[in-house]
Amino acid sequence: MEIIRRRAYARAGFVGNPSDGYHGKTIAMTIKQFFAEVTLYDWPKVEIVWSNDDQSSFESIGELAEDVELHGYYGGVRLIKATIKRFYEYCKAKNIELHERNFSIRYSTSIPRAVGMAGSSAIIVATLRSLMDFYHVNVPRHVQPSLALSVETIELGIPAGLQDRVVQIYEGLVAMDFAESSMTIEDGMECGKYEHLDSSMLPPVYIAYSTEVGEPTYVAHNPLRARYNSGDPDVVNAMKELARLTDTARSAIEAGQADVLHQAIDKNFNIRASICTISQSHINMIEAARAVGASAKFAGSGGAIVGTYKDETMYRQLKSSLEKIHCKVIKPMI
Repeated sequence: MEIIRRRAYARAGFVGNPSDGYHGKTIAMTIKQFFAEVTLYDWPKVEIVWSNDDQSSFESIGELAEDVELHGYYGGVRLIKATIKRFYEYCKAKNIELHERNFSIRYSTSIPRAVGMAGSSAIIVATLRSLMDFYHVNVPRHVQPSLALSVETIELGIPAGLQDRVVQIYEGLVAMDFAESSMTIEDGMECGKYEHLDSSMLPPVYIAYSTEVGEPTYVAHNPLRARYNSGDPDVVNAMKELARLTDTARSAIEAGQADVLHQAIDKNFNIRASICTISQSHINMIEAARAVGASAKFAGSGGAIVGTYKDETMYRQLKSSLEKIHCKVIKPMI
C-alpha cells in the first residue's frame, strides 16, 4: 500500500501584511517548529477521517460555542473536503484524467490555533501536495498558491490573501509582489511575483504567541475588506504605504541594516493599528516586546507577534517579559 505524507509549515508575516490581499507587497517566512501533516493512502472509498481537532463532544454548551467561534463548524475536515473538490475541478478544467483510485485521508497539526500562524492554509497546502503526488499531477508551483487560496475564497467564502499560501508552498523567506502590474493569469487564476530571500542576512528573529488569547482571522479581515471595497481612503492609503514599507525592509535585509529593518517592522504594526481595531491583550504583547528594545508586529491576524532583537541578553529579557503575560517565545527555524 502506498502511503503519502506531506507537510506544510506555519508562517509568520514579516513585513507588509495585510496588504497581500489588497495589491500590496509582503515578506514572510515559514517556521519549521510547527506544521500540518496530511496522510493519504489507497482505500475502497474516498474517506476523510476526523482528527482530534474536529470535536463532536464537549463538556458544556459554552465550550461548544467557544470551539465553533475559534475553529468553525467542521474544523479541518471542511478544508480537506473543499481542497479535494477544487483539485478535482482544476484537473477537470485542464483535461487532466485522474486515475481511478480512491483514498482515505487524515490530518494532524501542531500549529497553534487562532493566533494568526496560518494553520488553516497549512492543512490546505499539505492536502494539495498529497493529492498531487497521489494522482501524479503537476500543478505549476507559482499556480499552487492561487489554487490553494481559491479553496477558502471561492469554495468556503473566507476572505484571505495569497501570502500564506505562497510562503507555505515556496518555504523559507519569501518576498511577494501583488501589485496589479505584477499579476499574471495562469490556468485562469491570478498569480503574483514571488522570490526567495537569503534568510542568513536577517538579524536575530523571534516569534511569540499567546497561549490564552486568539481570534479567527475573519474578525480582522472582514471589516477591512468591506472598507477597502468601499474605497475608504484610510485603508487604501495604508495598503500602499505597507507596500512601500516592504521595499524598504527588503533593501534593509539585503544590506544587513538591522536598525532600518527594526524601524520598518515597528512601523508596520503602527500602520495596521491605525486602520484596525486591536484588542488590548494583543497590544500588550507588542508593548512588552518593545519595552525591552525588540521590534514587534503581528505575525498574522493577531495572537502571535514577530520581530527582531539585538542579542541573547535582550532575548532573555524578551522571554521573561512575554511569559508574564502568558506568551511562548521561540527562535524560528526558517
